[in-house]
Amino acid sequence: MSPATKNSFATKSTLKSGADSFEIYRLAELEKAGAGNVTRLPFSLKVLLENLLRHEDGRFVFAEDIRALAGWDPTGVGGASEKEISFMPARVLLQDFTGVPAVVDLAAMRDAMRALGGDPKKINPLLPAELVIDHSVQVDQFGTANSFQINADLEMQRNIERYGFLRWGQKGFDNFKVVPPDTGICHQVNLEYLARVVFSAEKDGVWTAFPDSLVGTDSHTTMVNGLGVFGWGVGGIEAEAAMLGQPLSMLIPAVVGFKLHGALPEGATATDLVLTVTHMLRKKGVVGKFVEFYGTGLSSLSLPDRATIANMAPEYGATMGFFPVDRETLAYLRFTARNEDQVKLVEAYCKEQGLFRTDHTPDPIFSDTLDLDLGSVVPTMAGPKRPQDSVPLTQAKASFVKTLTESPKHVTMQNNGHSYELADGSVVIAAITSCTNTSNPSLMLGAGLLAKKAVERGLNTKPWVKTSFAPGSKVVTDYIEKAGLWPFLNSLRFNLVGYGCTTCIGNSGPLPEAIGKAIKENNLVAVSVLSGNRNFEGRINPLCRANYLASPPLVVAYALAGRMDFDMVNEPLGDDKAGKPVYLRDIWPTPQEVEQTMREAVSSDMFQQQYADVFAGDKHWQALPIPEGDLYAWDEKSTYIKNPPYFEGMPLKPSALGDLKGLRTLAVLGDSVTTDHISPAGTIPADSPAGKYLIAHGVQPKDFNSYGARRGNHEVMMRGTFANIRLRNLLAVGTEGGWAIHQPSGEKMSIYDAAMKYRDEHVPLLIIAGKEYGSGSSRDWAAKGTILLGVRAVLAESFERIHRSNLVGMGVLPLEFLPGETLKSLGLTGQEIFDIDGLAQTFQPRKKMQVRARDAQGKVKEFTVLARVDTPFEVAYYQHGGILQYVLRQML
Repeated sequence: MSPATKNSFATKSTLKSGADSFEIYRLAELEKAGAGNVTRLPFSLKVLLENLLRHEDGRFVFAEDIRALAGWDPTGVGGASEKEISFMPARVLLQDFTGVPAVVDLAAMRDAMRALGGDPKKINPLLPAELVIDHSVQVDQFGTANSFQINADLEMQRNIERYGFLRWGQKGFDNFKVVPPDTGICHQVNLEYLARVVFSAEKDGVWTAFPDSLVGTDSHTTMVNGLGVFGWGVGGIEAEAAMLGQPLSMLIPAVVGFKLHGALPEGATATDLVLTVTHMLRKKGVVGKFVEFYGTGLSSLSLPDRATIANMAPEYGATMGFFPVDRETLAYLRFTARNEDQVKLVEAYCKEQGLFRTDHTPDPIFSDTLDLDLGSVVPTMAGPKRPQDSVPLTQAKASFVKTLTESPKHVTMQNNGHSYELADGSVVIAAITSCTNTSNPSLMLGAGLLAKKAVERGLNTKPWVKTSFAPGSKVVTDYIEKAGLWPFLNSLRFNLVGYGCTTCIGNSGPLPEAIGKAIKENNLVAVSVLSGNRNFEGRINPLCRANYLASPPLVVAYALAGRMDFDMVNEPLGDDKAGKPVYLRDIWPTPQEVEQTMREAVSSDMFQQQYADVFAGDKHWQALPIPEGDLYAWDEKSTYIKNPPYFEGMPLKPSALGDLKGLRTLAVLGDSVTTDHISPAGTIPADSPAGKYLIAHGVQPKDFNSYGARRGNHEVMMRGTFANIRLRNLLAVGTEGGWAIHQPSGEKMSIYDAAMKYRDEHVPLLIIAGKEYGSGSSRDWAAKGTILLGVRAVLAESFERIHRSNLVGMGVLPLEFLPGETLKSLGLTGQEIFDIDGLAQTFQPRKKMQVRARDAQGKVKEFTVLARVDTPFEVAYYQHGGILQYVLRQML
């Protein structure tokens, strides 16, 4: 974005903080100018308003944009506005699964820039971009003292080419830093170290202070909203555009206020609270909206508790789950060893700008509200396949049993001289994992204390459970060590397995061979229990058909129980050494025990020590060879990093849009199809199109790694698109997985093979889907793979925010059925040939388009759909064939 050149409302002022002076854009001056009741705006919109003030330039941001946001009317339809504004984040956060393809795209743009006669060095991040390698560690080894080292070594062996590529990027691009592997999870590192809360930047000798803001290439970027930092997850292509100076175009959002009061009761955790909140907000309907938490209940929540709630904004569907800055924020910054001058600046700036909350702060005005008495929260789980499907712990057994479609099956196993029984409902994975909960010391220490009490009572985990402990930063292992809890966790086989997303992202690793074989041969409904945020079908492990989210202490409890059809309240977990039954209530730590352990074990110097040299990496990282040159030297033989085809044959000017004619439907999909269904991140089956490609290129199945780790190779990823083993294409009746029926031949084949056959026949493709299409991760490959398969449009009943935006960003047209209409209600099957009209004429935001569907007998049905290209910027991106092509042409 060009430097701000206007100050229409004369809001520039000076702020003193300690011995330093900063230029700021004072919100109070805007209210004095009569622009609106800024004081009562939600805190999140105040931050957005300051962003507009600071970037007003007459090109991207105009005075009327500022006036529209300052005068925000929450009484409109849902509180939303049709007014488009531009938001420019202060920085970009990346993780390696999404970060590698982002750097691949930037490297490819440099090549394209040179080919088109421009300067390749113009392709360079203009904002600070920080990448944390956290998604690649897999739980291969577990339950032993050397689990971490084995998994770390395997990670480096598998990913040495990717990591070398990132080291090239770190050297070749300005403003780009990489946190090496085996350090932590990006959101926890962001919360504990990277987040500034108030940013300061110098230009021409003048220092400006402004609210920290970001976009991240991971849905759970919202975790930092708990710290009062403004931002959310976007697809990698949007993040790349932001890095290259392009603002994010958005409509002024509705803001739903969520009032909290009271305090959590004994026995309830932050995980129980966030699962309750997720259920409430999904029911409310907050997709595309900001959610802002307010009320006196905030004062009873620790900063990590707030971060746990903010983290799961994608699960409740909101763009953000925002918590204002208050005394707890300042205390957390000091506790995590932030510089004292920085903490003082945060306090001074937020108080000066009306961004500091107290229990006496008047409630902001909101589009809509709901409230929750924290005292009503009970122990809760969510499953078996959606985060919003919360169930009280007391009903978990009955809820699971109800999901079984036939009488439970049982199989007797022999292992190391012991005999045990596997059955429908056996918990085969129990994982303490994920940024959602591992950043919360009360939850992690609670798990350790429960383990201690269980061991002292003589309990043990069941032998068929794959246990793992994967924290989001090294600080966690420090305080577990200081609390003396490692011996008890290790005794229950919850050994350290790595620092990263592991099981939550699908890197749960293989189950022991005998257990996996028994599950497959007997078609058992195996279960995973994890302290994560995602439990979609096929994500956690291909052999786990039911997956439940739970707090870390409950993860340990289910490893002790070993099955999901277990009444945690009324059934004993086992007998102690004296033969007395031990119930969960007997070993559940009290809040006082957790609080005392936290005070004794967690200290500020741990954060200072672990983050002192966070970008350095170990000897393996430092020894990686770094390719030279401003242009990346692509290796044709590489199966990890390939030059993508997005810019091949790209002209200097975009071609005129034309209507879409003769589309065949590649897949008809149901409701709640996630980006995991569209572009899985986990295991690559040997008999899949991606597996066959790798084998043909000399890669053995043991070296496949995962789809997530292969995202730098478009050949693998397009073959993996719509390849989730739980995907159901309704055109391929009776199948499960990535199957299609080629039309009109009727031949059954993989979706990839069908797409290639259609390509050879010059037939453009359509995807038809139900509600909430593209929910889940901010997976830009779900859009990239879609366009590479030849899909020109996706017609759904509704879209999740990020995936809709990603489709536009890759040049795929998202279309919505009109309210009340569906494929079925229109009397269509998906086997028709479709024409979509309205692109060749003036194409504008949210245009209504005409669709004609012609069946095999020549009968035609016409209906109207809504083009979900929502803003003028998105129209421009679509006209250029995608956001990257648009940016490249702008830079030329």
